[in-house]
Amino acid sequence: MFDPETILYEDNHLLVVNKRARQLVQPDPSGDTALEEEIKAYLKIRDQKPGNVFLGVVHRIDRPISGAVLFAKTGKALVRMNEEVKNREIKKIYWALTENRPQQESGELVHHLVRDGKTNRSRVFDRPTEASKEARLRYRVLAQSAHYYLLEVDLETGRHHQIRAQLSKIGCPIRGDLKYGARRSNRDGSISLHARSIEFIHPVRKERMVITAPVPEGDNLWQFAENAVSRNNQ
Repeated sequence: MFDPETILYEDNHLLVVNKRARQLVQPDPSGDTALEEEIKAYLKIRDQKPGNVFLGVVHRIDRPISGAVLFAKTGKALVRMNEEVKNREIKKIYWALTENRPQQESGELVHHLVRDGKTNRSRVFDRPTEASKEARLRYRVLAQSAHYYLLEVDLETGRHHQIRAQLSKIGCPIRGDLKYGARRSNRDGSISLHARSIEFIHPVRKERMVITAPVPEGDNLWQFAENAVSRNNQ
């Protein structure tokens, strides 16, 4: 069942939800219930809609990660938000807890990724290769604990498993991400990657919106990281 407490922003046109790790955004061959379906069912009951509920997925995030996901509640809003996606006008910031510290405190990573459908992984190359797509992100170290490092990631392109693959390539696998080289899994099957904020132009009001997603509850390391950033910003 959908938890309305996870709604970060809602109006007549848009809905932003703080997705929990391990939730599907859209249905897939697994047959598991997806967040999209849960929200539709919730809106149908809450708003007493007699017919089908329209809900458009503006962007997706991987199942093992948490954070902000943007939906459109009208066809008009979906068309306009899809244009923003196409024109790279939507800014997405992620937080990642990594096992190692990058050599540089901040920087830009540019690689070339090839998606492997058989293994559901992205292979990373330093130079263009057959069927590769350029992947760019910027990062900076925000905080650290005894064993992990909190990185802020500004995603410039949106490739398959991009953050996971690129950070692994520089020797900084994400906590819990066995697929990309982490030493051990997280107990709940998540990986410690969180879609921290999303910034976009409202499709109707034309105002710039910035929506921030709190880190997962019940995870002491995430809470430590968020508190550390708050202290550093004071």
